[in-house]
Amino acid sequence: MTRRGVILFLALGVAWGIPYLLIKVAVGELEPAMVVLGRTTIGALILLPIALWRRQVLVVLRRWKPLIAYTIVEIVIPWTFLSSAETRLPSSTSGLLLAAVPIVGVIVAILMGRPERLGLGNVLGMLLGTIGVAALVGLDVAGSDLVGVAEMAVVAVGYAVGPAILARWMSDLPGLGVVTVSLALAAVIAVPIVLLAGALPTSVPSAPVIGSIVGLGLICSAVAFLLMFALIGEVGPVRATTITYLNPAVAIAAGALVLHERITVWTIVGFVLVLAGSFLVTRRRAAVPPEPEAVPAVK
Repeated sequence: MTRRGVILFLALGVAWGIPYLLIKVAVGELEPAMVVLGRTTIGALILLPIALWRRQVLVVLRRWKPLIAYTIVEIVIPWTFLSSAETRLPSSTSGLLLAAVPIVGVIVAILMGRPERLGLGNVLGMLLGTIGVAALVGLDVAGSDLVGVAEMAVVAVGYAVGPAILARWMSDLPGLGVVTVSLALAAVIAVPIVLLAGALPTSVPSAPVIGSIVGLGLICSAVAFLLMFALIGEVGPVRATTITYLNPAVAIAAGALVLHERITVWTIVGFVLVLAGSFLVTRRRAAVPPEPEAVPAVK
């Protein structure tokens, strides 16, 4: 990997590793729906001029049916449930649980009728990942926040189904255009949710909360996707997917250093097992016919 590739890889790892920390700070004062509205609005406003300049908006809007489905499954539902889960779970645990998304993705692919040939290593990966999640839930979370764990399961399924929708119905569309329009559409959808749920803040949030929302929209959404497209251009789409293994480490470190979240033996055990499982389950997995590369989930 070139020096530029390494810099892009590390920068993206940080950008997609700190959302859990920022969400944890934001939900201390704001309702989950408001966090989603703020993040999507800022991200869309930053990316929209770029997408318009590249003429990538109208071509995406023409595929509006799968676009709406993708937006709801990939952004609206997962980000709302993720924000809600972080009112109950440590940010590091949330980030680590989502490292199992590649494993869920294999199951989703099979259920959606995409032929998957799983070797012994892939099956072992699914087993290791499941044991890792079980270790986190049963021994680290200790069963005290099962609602939060259930919400994270919804997030993982959404993050797995979203790319499948892209691969089947929108693989020929420009990635930046899809992300931009989806963020804008998610912001529009979030407005009535915020109003109906009474999620508007009754007072001006504190500076850390405002900074967290700005960071989520600017760094974790807009800048992160620009970094991702640059990384794909530098090292290719396959090698770029290894960023999945860096994000949980950043989430754990950020939670421990900033929020003083405890790191237990079972956190480390779960971390190793989940990442090893995700690596094995995606390693040389054969699909017939091969699917085009899809836009990864925004973390």
